[in-house]
Amino acid sequence: MTDEQINELADNLDSGLRCFVHKGKKTIVTTPDTINNPDCDSEWWDEATEEIENNFDSYVEIEKMDSHESFRLMEKFIDTVDNVPVHDRLEEALRRPKPFANFKFDIDNSGLYRQKWFDFKKLQMIEWVRGQVIVNDL
Repeated sequence: MTDEQINELADNLDSGLRCFVHKGKKTIVTTPDTINNPDCDSEWWDEATEEIENNFDSYVEIEKMDSHESFRLMEKFIDTVDNVPVHDRLEEALRRPKPFANFKFDIDNSGLYRQKWFDFKKLQMIEWVRGQVIVNDL
């Protein structure tokens, strides 16, 4: 798979979509994640959903990070933060109930660290996808 395709998969996963790669053609098909987002407007995706349903054995699903992996990603990012007050606020966010919401709130209000988080997360998502591409021999 090309770097552009891996980047596309990472972006789509981060947007909450389900991503499938055709084993032979290496083409990407995305569908909404109706399990985690039951209110999504899935009729826009009927053609893609039908393609996956009718040819499921021809595709490999690229999995999104589970909550444990996403939590570790936030911890890993915090280790890169050199601003002590921001670092401490983010660490505290993960210790409180609802750590994902707390982290999002604190990172959104952290000035330049917000963009650093997005850049860090993007690179980590690309590596996550690349690992699955290798494992699945795509």
